[in-house]
Amino acid sequence: MRNTRALMMMAFAVALAFAAVIVAARWINGQASGNTNKVAVALVDISLGSRLTPEMVRMVDWPSSAMPPGAFNDAKLLETRVTRTSIQHGEPVMEGKLAPPGTQGGLSAVVADGKRAMTVRVNDVVGVAGFALPGNFVDILVSTQEEGARNNPARDPNISKIVLERILVLAIAQESSRDDTKPKVVNAVTLELTPEQAEKLDLARSVGTLSLVLRNQIDPKPVNTDGATKTSLLEAKAAPAAPPAAAAAAPKPRPAPRRTAAAPPRPSDNVEVIKGLERSSQQYQKGGLQ
Repeated sequence: MRNTRALMMMAFAVALAFAAVIVAARWINGQASGNTNKVAVALVDISLGSRLTPEMVRMVDWPSSAMPPGAFNDAKLLETRVTRTSIQHGEPVMEGKLAPPGTQGGLSAVVADGKRAMTVRVNDVVGVAGFALPGNFVDILVSTQEEGARNNPARDPNISKIVLERILVLAIAQESSRDDTKPKVVNAVTLELTPEQAEKLDLARSVGTLSLVLRNQIDPKPVNTDGATKTSLLEAKAAPAAPPAAAAAAPKPRPAPRRTAAAPPRPSDNVEVIKGLERSSQQYQKGGLQ
Protein backbone atom coordinates (compact mmCIF):
# COMPACT_ATOMS: atom_id res chain seq x y z
CA MET A 1 0.00 0.00 0.00
CA ARG A 2 2.78 2.35 0.89
CA ASN A 3 4.62 1.58 -2.36
CA THR A 4 1.51 2.32 -4.39
CA ARG A 5 1.05 5.68 -2.67
CA ALA A 6 4.70 6.58 -3.25
CA LEU A 7 4.46 5.69 -6.91
CA MET A 8 1.37 7.84 -7.33
CA MET A 9 3.13 10.80 -5.73
CA MET A 10 6.13 10.37 -8.04
CA ALA A 11 3.89 10.15 -11.09
CA PHE A 12 2.04 13.26 -10.01
CA ALA A 13 5.34 15.15 -9.53
CA VAL A 14 6.60 14.10 -12.95
CA ALA A 15 3.36 15.29 -14.54
CA LEU A 16 3.61 18.65 -12.81
CA ALA A 17 7.24 19.01 -13.94
CA PHE A 18 6.34 18.13 -17.49
CA ALA A 19 3.51 20.67 -17.47
CA ALA A 20 5.87 23.32 -16.08
CA VAL A 21 8.36 22.64 -18.85
CA ILE A 22 5.67 23.02 -21.49
CA VAL A 23 4.41 26.29 -20.00
CA ALA A 24 7.95 27.67 -19.71
CA ALA A 25 8.78 26.71 -23.30
CA ARG A 26 5.64 28.40 -24.58
CA TRP A 27 6.44 31.50 -22.60
CA ILE A 28 10.01 31.63 -23.89
CA ASN A 29 8.84 31.12 -27.46
CA GLY A 30 6.33 33.87 -27.01
CA GLN A 31 8.96 36.23 -25.67
CA ALA A 32 11.37 35.30 -28.48
CA SER A 33 8.78 35.73 -31.18
CA GLY A 34 8.02 39.18 -29.84
CA ASN A 35 11.71 40.25 -30.20
CA THR A 36 12.36 39.00 -33.75
CA ASN A 37 11.48 40.18 -37.22
CA LYS A 38 11.56 38.56 -40.61
CA VAL A 39 14.59 39.45 -42.71
CA ALA A 40 15.38 38.53 -46.31
CA VAL A 41 18.68 36.69 -46.69
CA ALA A 42 20.41 35.17 -49.71
CA LEU A 43 19.50 31.57 -50.30
CA VAL A 44 22.41 31.14 -52.76
CA ASP A 45 25.59 33.02 -53.64
CA ILE A 46 24.58 36.05 -55.72
CA SER A 47 27.14 37.76 -57.95
CA LEU A 48 27.14 41.48 -58.61
CA GLY A 49 24.97 42.71 -61.46
CA SER A 50 22.45 39.89 -60.97
CA ARG A 51 18.71 40.46 -61.09
CA LEU A 52 17.03 39.04 -57.97
CA THR A 53 14.29 36.44 -58.17
CA PRO A 54 12.15 34.84 -55.40
CA GLU A 55 14.25 31.67 -55.66
CA MET A 56 17.38 33.58 -54.58
CA VAL A 57 16.12 34.79 -51.17
CA ARG A 58 14.24 33.48 -48.17
CA MET A 59 12.77 35.01 -45.00
CA VAL A 60 14.33 34.14 -41.63
CA ASP A 61 13.83 35.32 -38.05
CA TRP A 62 16.29 37.96 -36.97
CA PRO A 63 16.68 39.56 -33.53
CA SER A 64 14.99 42.94 -33.46
CA SER A 65 17.88 44.44 -31.49
CA ALA A 66 20.41 43.48 -34.20
CA MET A 67 18.55 44.33 -37.39
CA PRO A 68 20.97 45.10 -40.28
CA PRO A 69 20.53 48.64 -41.62
CA GLY A 70 18.55 48.65 -44.85
CA ALA A 71 17.32 45.07 -44.45
CA PHE A 72 14.09 43.95 -46.15
CA ASN A 73 11.20 42.29 -44.30
CA ASP A 74 9.25 41.51 -47.45
CA ALA A 75 10.68 39.36 -50.24
CA LYS A 76 8.32 40.93 -52.79
CA LEU A 77 10.19 44.23 -52.49
CA LEU A 78 13.32 42.55 -53.89
CA GLU A 79 11.84 41.30 -57.14
CA THR A 80 13.65 42.66 -60.23
CA ARG A 81 16.22 44.51 -58.07
CA VAL A 82 19.85 44.29 -59.24
CA THR A 83 22.82 43.69 -56.97
CA ARG A 84 25.77 46.06 -57.12
CA THR A 85 28.01 43.87 -54.96
CA SER A 86 28.33 40.14 -54.39
CA ILE A 87 26.11 38.65 -51.67
CA GLN A 88 27.09 35.43 -49.90
CA HIS A 89 24.74 32.60 -48.95
CA GLY A 90 22.94 33.44 -45.68
CA GLU A 91 23.92 37.14 -45.84
CA PRO A 92 21.12 39.71 -45.34
CA VAL A 93 20.09 41.55 -48.49
CA MET A 94 20.40 45.27 -47.74
CA GLU A 95 19.56 48.37 -49.71
CA GLY A 96 23.19 49.45 -49.85
CA LYS A 97 24.06 46.33 -51.84
CA LEU A 98 21.43 46.95 -54.51
CA ALA A 99 21.31 49.28 -57.49
CA PRO A 100 18.53 51.89 -57.61
CA PRO A 101 15.08 50.56 -58.56
CA GLY A 102 14.61 50.26 -62.30
CA THR A 103 18.27 49.60 -63.02
CA GLN A 104 18.91 47.03 -65.71
CA GLY A 105 21.13 44.09 -64.87
CA GLY A 106 24.72 43.73 -65.95
CA LEU A 107 27.97 45.52 -65.29
CA SER A 108 26.43 48.97 -65.79
CA ALA A 109 24.48 48.44 -62.56
CA VAL A 110 27.67 48.40 -60.48
CA VAL A 111 29.29 51.52 -61.95
CA ALA A 112 29.12 54.28 -59.35
CA ASP A 113 27.46 57.61 -60.09
CA GLY A 114 29.73 59.89 -62.11
CA LYS A 115 32.08 57.03 -63.03
CA ARG A 116 32.72 55.17 -66.27
CA ALA A 117 33.76 51.60 -67.06
CA MET A 118 36.66 51.19 -69.48
CA THR A 119 38.39 48.02 -70.64
CA VAL A 120 42.11 47.80 -71.39
CA ARG A 121 44.03 44.95 -72.96
CA VAL A 122 46.55 43.22 -70.71
CA ASN A 123 48.66 40.06 -70.69
CA ASP A 124 49.79 37.70 -67.97
CA VAL A 125 52.48 40.15 -66.88
CA VAL A 126 50.66 43.45 -67.33
CA GLY A 127 47.64 41.99 -65.51
CA VAL A 128 49.77 41.39 -62.39
CA ALA A 129 49.93 37.68 -63.27
CA GLY A 130 46.17 37.39 -62.84
CA PHE A 131 46.12 38.60 -59.22
CA ALA A 132 44.18 41.78 -60.09
CA LEU A 133 40.67 40.55 -59.32
CA PRO A 134 37.31 42.38 -59.28
CA GLY A 135 37.17 44.61 -56.24
CA ASN A 136 40.94 45.20 -56.12
CA PHE A 137 42.58 48.59 -56.60
CA VAL A 138 45.43 49.13 -59.04
CA ASP A 139 47.70 51.92 -60.25
CA ILE A 140 48.27 52.49 -63.97
CA LEU A 141 51.87 52.74 -65.16
CA VAL A 142 52.78 53.96 -68.65
CA SER A 143 56.14 53.58 -70.38
CA THR A 144 56.62 56.15 -73.14
CA GLN A 145 58.94 58.86 -74.44
CA GLU A 146 58.96 62.48 -73.39
CA GLU A 147 58.23 64.91 -76.17
CA GLY A 148 60.73 67.54 -75.10
CA ALA A 149 63.57 65.07 -74.78
CA ARG A 150 63.37 63.80 -78.36
CA ASN A 151 64.98 66.97 -79.65
CA ASN A 152 67.71 66.85 -77.04
CA PRO A 153 70.28 64.20 -77.91
CA ALA A 154 71.94 64.60 -74.54
CA ARG A 155 68.75 63.57 -72.69
CA ASP A 156 67.20 60.09 -72.61
CA PRO A 157 63.56 60.38 -73.80
CA ASN A 158 62.39 57.05 -72.29
CA ILE A 159 60.38 57.37 -69.07
CA SER A 160 58.06 55.16 -67.00
CA LYS A 161 55.57 56.87 -64.68
CA ILE A 162 52.40 56.22 -62.67
CA VAL A 163 49.62 58.25 -64.28
CA LEU A 164 46.51 56.94 -62.46
CA GLU A 165 46.17 55.78 -58.87
CA ARG A 166 43.73 53.65 -56.87
CA ILE A 167 41.60 52.51 -59.79
CA LEU A 168 38.88 49.97 -58.98
CA VAL A 169 38.85 46.74 -61.00
CA LEU A 170 35.24 46.01 -61.98
CA ALA A 171 35.76 42.85 -64.00
CA ILE A 172 38.41 40.63 -65.53
CA ALA A 173 37.65 39.34 -69.01
CA GLN A 174 33.88 38.72 -68.90
CA GLU A 175 33.77 37.82 -65.20
CA SER A 176 32.74 40.26 -62.49
CA SER A 177 32.56 37.82 -59.57
CA ARG A 178 34.54 38.91 -56.53
CA ASP A 179 34.27 35.66 -54.64
CA ASP A 180 37.17 33.77 -56.18
CA THR A 181 40.61 34.66 -54.86
CA LYS A 182 42.54 32.46 -57.26
CA PRO A 183 44.64 34.28 -59.88
CA LYS A 184 43.20 34.23 -63.39
CA VAL A 185 45.29 35.05 -66.44
CA VAL A 186 43.10 37.10 -68.75
CA ASN A 187 43.55 39.39 -71.74
CA ALA A 188 41.31 42.28 -70.65
CA VAL A 189 40.55 44.18 -67.44
CA THR A 190 37.61 46.54 -66.93
CA LEU A 191 38.29 49.53 -64.68
CA GLU A 192 36.07 52.12 -63.00
CA LEU A 193 37.21 55.64 -63.88
CA THR A 194 36.09 59.23 -63.78
CA PRO A 195 35.67 60.87 -67.22
CA GLU A 196 39.00 62.69 -66.79
CA GLN A 197 40.77 59.47 -65.83
CA ALA A 198 39.23 57.68 -68.82
CA GLU A 199 40.68 60.34 -71.13
CA LYS A 200 44.14 59.97 -69.59
CA LEU A 201 44.02 56.20 -69.84
CA ASP A 202 42.95 56.32 -73.48
CA LEU A 203 45.82 58.66 -74.31
CA ALA A 204 48.31 56.62 -72.26
CA ARG A 205 47.59 53.38 -74.11
CA SER A 206 48.03 55.15 -77.46
CA VAL A 207 51.42 56.70 -76.67
CA GLY A 208 53.07 53.93 -74.68
CA THR A 209 52.84 50.59 -72.96
CA LEU A 210 50.51 50.11 -69.99
CA SER A 211 51.14 48.09 -66.84
CA LEU A 212 48.96 47.46 -63.79
CA VAL A 213 50.38 47.82 -60.30
CA LEU A 214 48.39 46.05 -57.57
CA ARG A 215 48.09 48.10 -54.40
CA ASN A 216 46.89 47.58 -50.84
CA GLN A 217 43.11 47.66 -50.48
CA ILE A 218 43.18 50.05 -47.52
CA ASP A 219 46.02 52.30 -48.66
CA PRO A 220 44.53 55.62 -49.83
CA LYS A 221 47.76 57.61 -49.80
CA PRO A 222 48.65 59.16 -53.17
CA VAL A 223 52.16 58.95 -54.54
CA ASN A 224 54.13 61.67 -56.22
CA THR A 225 57.08 60.50 -58.26
CA ASP A 226 59.14 62.03 -61.03
CA GLY A 227 59.09 58.85 -63.08
CA ALA A 228 61.93 56.48 -63.84
CA THR A 229 64.42 57.09 -66.65
CA LYS A 230 67.40 55.10 -67.83
CA THR A 231 69.68 57.36 -65.85
CA SER A 232 67.78 56.86 -62.60
CA LEU A 233 67.34 53.15 -63.33
CA LEU A 234 71.06 52.55 -63.63
CA GLU A 235 71.78 55.05 -60.88
CA ALA A 236 74.27 56.72 -63.18
CA LYS A 237 75.69 59.81 -61.69
CA ALA A 238 77.17 62.59 -63.68
CA ALA A 239 80.89 62.08 -63.86
CA PRO A 240 82.60 64.62 -61.63
CA ALA A 241 84.18 67.36 -63.59
CA ALA A 242 87.79 66.51 -64.18
CA PRO A 243 90.09 68.83 -62.29
CA PRO A 244 91.39 71.44 -64.61
CA ALA A 245 94.49 70.09 -66.21
CA ALA A 246 97.50 71.78 -64.89
CA ALA A 247 98.42 74.40 -67.29
CA ALA A 248 101.37 73.27 -69.28
CA ALA A 249 104.35 74.71 -67.69
CA ALA A 250 105.08 77.66 -69.80
CA PRO A 251 108.70 77.81 -70.73
CA LYS A 252 110.40 80.15 -68.48
CA PRO A 253 111.26 83.25 -70.31
CA ARG A 254 114.86 83.24 -71.04
CA PRO A 255 116.57 86.11 -69.43
CA ALA A 256 117.58 88.64 -71.91
CA PRO A 257 121.23 88.40 -72.54
CA ARG A 258 123.01 90.90 -70.56
CA ARG A 259 124.60 93.50 -72.61
CA THR A 260 128.08 93.91 -71.49
CA ALA A 261 129.14 97.42 -71.40
CA ALA A 262 131.60 98.24 -74.08
CA ALA A 263 135.01 97.97 -72.68
CA PRO A 264 136.59 101.34 -72.38
CA PRO A 265 139.26 101.90 -74.95
CA ARG A 266 142.45 100.57 -73.76
CA PRO A 267 145.01 103.21 -73.11
CA SER A 268 147.33 103.44 -76.06
CA ASP A 269 150.87 104.70 -76.52
CA ASN A 270 152.19 106.14 -79.70
CA VAL A 271 155.72 105.06 -80.48
CA GLU A 272 157.70 106.68 -83.18
CA VAL A 273 159.98 104.20 -84.90
CA ILE A 274 162.96 105.44 -86.93
CA LYS A 275 164.56 102.99 -89.23
CA GLY A 276 167.39 104.54 -91.03
CA LEU A 277 166.02 107.42 -92.93
CA GLU A 278 162.38 106.20 -92.47
CA ARG A 279 160.22 107.36 -89.67
CA SER A 280 156.91 105.67 -88.71
CA SER A 281 154.49 105.91 -85.85
CA GLN A 282 152.88 102.84 -84.20
CA GLN A 283 150.28 102.73 -81.50
CA TYR A 284 150.52 100.27 -78.63
CA GLN A 285 147.80 99.31 -76.18
CA LYS A 286 147.89 97.34 -73.05
CA GLY A 287 147.70 93.72 -73.87
CA GLY A 288 149.22 93.87 -77.30
CA LEU A 289 149.97 95.72 -80.43
CA GLN A 290 147.06 97.46 -82.07
